[in-house]
Amino acid sequence: MPKIKTHSGAKKRFNLTKNGKVKRAHAYKSHILNKKSTKRKRLLRKGTFADKTNAPIIKVLIPYK
Repeated sequence: MPKIKTHSGAKKRFNLTKNGKVKRAHAYKSHILNKKSTKRKRLLRKGTFADKTNAPIIKVLIPYK
């Protein structure tokens, strides 16, 4: 069997936990931060998990993680 190519964009954005969940970062944290409250920006720092409907597709993109 040949190796499967990893999606370069996906490998930078997602990680897998020990239990197989897909970990991701929040969006809307890169620019135009003046109008966002401190609380909102602080909550965006924390990571979260990808939705269960998207997780299988993401796992195909990052087969060796």
